Amino acid sequence: MLIRLSVNTTKHTQMTDITGMIRKAVEESGFRDGICTVFVPHTTAAVTINENADPDVVRDFTAELGKIVPWEDGYRHMEGNSAAHLKASMIGFSQQIIVDEGRLVLGTWQGIWFCEFDGPRSRSVYLKLMGDPHAPEETE
Repeated sequence: MLIRLSVNTTKHTQMTDITGMIRKAVEESGFRDGICTVFVPHTTAAVTINENADPDVVRDFTAELGKIVPWEDGYRHMEGNSAAHLKASMIGFSQQIIVDEGRLVLGTWQGIWFCEFDGPRSRSVYLKLMGDPHAPEETE
């Protein structure tokens, strides 16, 4: 089963918690047990799993990435967004989450984050659900 979600970003660099969107999509699909692959089909955006309780984690995350890969650094790519490509590749374009009895299996403090590195933009996130697609049938 393939599901497409939309994410609209409003800033050049932005992390958006998409855990709720993904949870809702999995629940509405009726999918019960298996793996949910979250895939971002963009070369200047990424997806990661990280803490979603303290907003300072997001601030620290984006600040440190900016130090490691500064926006201006003599890059040769003519579009001028090499830093966004590098950051996206470093973070990665997909994550896998276990689905058990229709629920995402995440740690207490974990959330799924869409990472924008060249916004603002309208983006897509794909979910591929693989495994047992339906609830077990009741037997008497």
